[in-house]
Amino acid sequence: MIWLRSLAFNIAFHLWTALMCFALLWMLLLPRPQMVAVVMWYLRTVGWLERTIVGIRYEVRGRENLPEGSFILAAKHQSAWETMKLHLLVRDPAIILKRELMWIPIWGWYASKARMIPVDRGAGGAAIRSLIRNSRPVRDEGRPIVIFPQGTRVAPGDYRPYRVGVGVLYESLDIPIVPMALNAGLYWPRRSFLKRPGTVIVEFLPAIPPGRPRAEVMRELETALESASDRLVMAAGGPPTSRPAPSGGTPERQAGPVASQAS
Repeated sequence: MIWLRSLAFNIAFHLWTALMCFALLWMLLLPRPQMVAVVMWYLRTVGWLERTIVGIRYEVRGRENLPEGSFILAAKHQSAWETMKLHLLVRDPAIILKRELMWIPIWGWYASKARMIPVDRGAGGAAIRSLIRNSRPVRDEGRPIVIFPQGTRVAPGDYRPYRVGVGVLYESLDIPIVPMALNAGLYWPRRSFLKRPGTVIVEFLPAIPPGRPRAEVMRELETALESASDRLVMAAGGPPTSRPAPSGGTPERQAGPVASQAS
C-alpha cells in the first residue's frame, strides 16, 4: 500500500509541478511579493497532495521563538520536504542555495525573482564574501535568511559536520540565529521513492542573540539542533544521530567554507 501511494503521489507531484511551472510563468511579470503569494498557493496544493495521497501532515512548535525582523534560520536538512515548506513556515524567507540551482530552466527564474541567495560552494573565500554581500540587502529588508548548516541533506541517524557559513553570517550580519529542528526524513526519506504516512514535527528553538563569539555560537547551535532533532526522530521511532563527541576543535576547522542548499 505504501508503494502504491508513493507511486501515485510521485506521479501527481511531478505532473502538477511541471504544469504549474509553465502555467504560472505569467506571474514572473508581477511584483515580487505578489509572485511569492502565488508560489505559496502552489506549495499549499503540494501539502494537500501529501495529506490526501500519502498521509503526511505536519505540526509546528515554538513559533514564539521567531524574532521580529530579520534573523538567520539555521534549519536541519533531512529531505526535500522542508525546502517546500519554508515559505509556509516563516515570512518571505531568502534561502541560501547552491548557484547551480539558479541555472535550472524555469525553476531558476522563479528563484531569481523571489531573490534567493545563490552561493558558489567551490569558490572558497570568494563564496564567503559573496554570501555576506548578497545577504546584507535581505537583512535590511527584514526578511529571514535560511541556511542549512551542514550544507546538504543528512538522513536521520547520519552525521555531517557543521560548516562555517552560518557562523560567518552570524558574525557579519549581527542578527539572531533560530535553530529549526525536524524529523521530516522519516516520512520523506532522502533520495527515496517511498513516502511514509505520519506527522512531521518542525520545532523552532530559542534564538541565539547576536554579539557572541562565533566559535561558542557554532558549538551551541550544533548541540541544540542535533539534540532537538534526535529527540524528534527518536520519539517517532527513528535512530539518533551518530554525532561524534566534541573534540575541542571548533566546527569552523572541521568543515568546508560554506553551507548551502544541496540537491
